[in-house]
This record gives sequence, C-alpha cells and structure tokens, in this order.
Amino acid sequence: MDLALTEGQEMLRTTARTFMEREAPVDVVVGLQKAESSLDPDLWAKAARLGWLGIVLPAEYGGSGDSLSDAAVLYEELGRGPLPGPFFSSGVLGALTVLEGGTEEQRRRILPGVATGERVLTVAITEPNTSWGPGGITLTPQGRNGSLVLNGTKLFVSDATSATDLIVAVRTGDGPTDVSLFHVDARARGVTTRRLPGFLSWQCEVTFDNVQVPAGAMLGEAQRGWTALSRALERALPLLCAYIVGGCQAVYDKSVAYTQSRVQFGVPIGRFQRVQDHVIKLVNHLDSARWATWEALWKLDTGRPATASVHMAKAVASEAYLEACNAAHEVHAGMGVLIEYGLPAHTQMSRTLFHYLGDPRWHKRRMADALEW
Repeated sequence: MDLALTEGQEMLRTTARTFMEREAPVDVVVGLQKAESSLDPDLWAKAARLGWLGIVLPAEYGGSGDSLSDAAVLYEELGRGPLPGPFFSSGVLGALTVLEGGTEEQRRRILPGVATGERVLTVAITEPNTSWGPGGITLTPQGRNGSLVLNGTKLFVSDATSATDLIVAVRTGDGPTDVSLFHVDARARGVTTRRLPGFLSWQCEVTFDNVQVPAGAMLGEAQRGWTALSRALERALPLLCAYIVGGCQAVYDKSVAYTQSRVQFGVPIGRFQRVQDHVIKLVNHLDSARWATWEALWKLDTGRPATASVHMAKAVASEAYLEACNAAHEVHAGMGVLIEYGLPAHTQMSRTLFHYLGDPRWHKRRMADALEW
C-alpha cells in the first residue's frame, strides 16, 4: 500500500491549503459558527469554480471524476478549519446517494446542479426516538389524490438550513430494509427546517407537514433505498474520515505550537512531562485515524473488498477526533476555551461527528459482521 501523494494530489493539497489560509482563517470559521446557515455564498461560489463540489462525480454528470483518494486530500484540508458548509452533505453523501440510487434521468437532472453549486443536497435519515440504521426509519408516506404525503420529523440532518433539495429516507414496507428514497424540494410547502441548538455543528431538524410528493420523486426503485444508501455510505464515509483527520492534524499543530510559546516557571510548557504525555496521546490518535482512513481509501480505489475497513475507519476516526480535542484542552487549559482561539470549533465538531452516520460502537459491530463473512 503506497500512501505517498501523487504530483496531482500534492498540487491539490497546496491549492486547498492556500484557499483555507486566505478564505477561511480562524476568525471566518468562528464567525460562521454563529450563522443560521452553514453556507457562505462567496466561499461556496469559489469552491464551485475550483471544481470541488463535483469532485466525486463522473464527468458525464458535470463532475471531475477524481478518485476517492484525490477527494480525501481536499477534505483533509477542509477539516483543518474545520470549514463548515454542505461540502460533504451535498458534494459527497448527497451526490453519491443520487448516483447510487437514482435513475439515469434523475442523475442527469440533479447532479450537474450539485457540481455547479446551484443545488445543495442533504440526506435526511434519522428520526426522534429511533436508532441509527434502517430499523430506525419509521416515516411512512400516505397516499392521497394520486400523490404521496409526508408527515413527520427528521433529526440531525446536516446543513438542512442551507439545502435546496432533500433526499428523504422513508419506510415503504415491513421488512427491516424496506426503505425508499424521495427527492423533496427543501422549499416546498409544509417543509420546515431549523438549526438544532446546543453543542452541535450544523445539525438540523426537518419537519414535514402534509408535504405532497409526486410518485416520480422516488429515487430509483421502491424498497431499494437502504441498499443504495449503503453503497453511497461506503464511499462517502472515508471522505468524512479524511475531514476528521484534517481536524486532528490542526488540533495537533495548534497544541504543539502552544507548548513552544507558552512559558511557565521560566520554561516552555512543552518541557513538562505531563504536557508531553497529552501531546503523545494526541499524535497517537491522529496517526490511528490517518492510517485507518487511508487503508479504506486505498482498498476502494483499487477495487479490493473494503467494507470492514470503512467501518473501522469511521470508528477509529470518530474516537480519535474526540480524544484529540480532549488532549488539546489539557495542553491549553484556560486558553483552549476561548471561542476566538478556534479550538472550541474543533471540539464541537468532534462531538457532532462522533455520532454522525453511526457512532463507533455501531461501526465496530458492522465491521465484525463484515469480517465474519
């Protein structure tokens, strides 16, 4: 397994890092944390012109057709911010869900707009009082006057206040995976979105109140939605993990710099063994997240069986980001809680992504299932 970056990937990393330094420094990221929408129009337009919003899409749908490893280089740099915005929810998970689940007509109608940034997708899966996974999907469409009607709520929908289009998972049968996907206009009558309060990063509630959905809005075949979503998740999760790796790297860099500049008792605090212990813990979590993520990417890009590695990457990376932020706060002490310093943005993001799209315990179980077969 050769993890060295290609010349093209090195150029992409340099471009993305320069973009982050110029367009999304700490003060911009901190400011966006307070906004109702995670989408900054200026940043979004610039990212679209660079081709980043369609990086995982084939050329026939308006994308650039890059490999997942190429896209991971980009998302690692975005995670250093951590830059908010529906880059992952629209450009990766939403786009791949349509690619895997939609008909050819639906792909050609929806995906080019995603690549240009005109459409912003998000996938609505989880619900109140239910678990992650297909069994937790209980929202059931009701037939009325030749169309379907949605009534219910979806929770923890990333970037929903920025979305123009929703991909909604609904229950259409009695079997454990009898789930279908519907393409719903986020601005349709009866659709209400709000950002959830608390220590969460860009997680939203979407409420459906007698929302009429034409039968043609179903993506692909009925009761095949979870299968399509699973295929999309297998390719999307390593890119989310790459974003997490970028966050861990930024937290590590920030912590090391602080140990060198903060002086106590006449010496830099990096001289103290207990501080060194926290930095070592941090770098160990960073390395575990990075290598687990890149193993999954390598397997996917080379056509090897990757299911177990994908689940392992999400479990390891989720825990690593949370623990890395914990260690960073131990290093920084009081300085680390200042909002304008930037560390709390990572801490908040780490708590959100710990549970997003399945927590470590869930993915460890799925990893065991995959290895068993």
